[in-house]
Amino acid sequence: MGKGDKKTKRGKINRGTFGARRPRIKKKPPIENKINIMNRVSKI
Repeated sequence: MGKGDKKTKRGKINRGTFGARRPRIKKKPPIENKINIMNRVSKI
């Protein structure tokens, strides 16, 4: 198990692929959107 192993995180990094062991990082929405949502809720 190492760089040549497709199933390990190190192997995924080496190959440049993604999967269960190395999921893609999702971008978080900006804080400004959260503030706007809170303002809308308090006005209603």
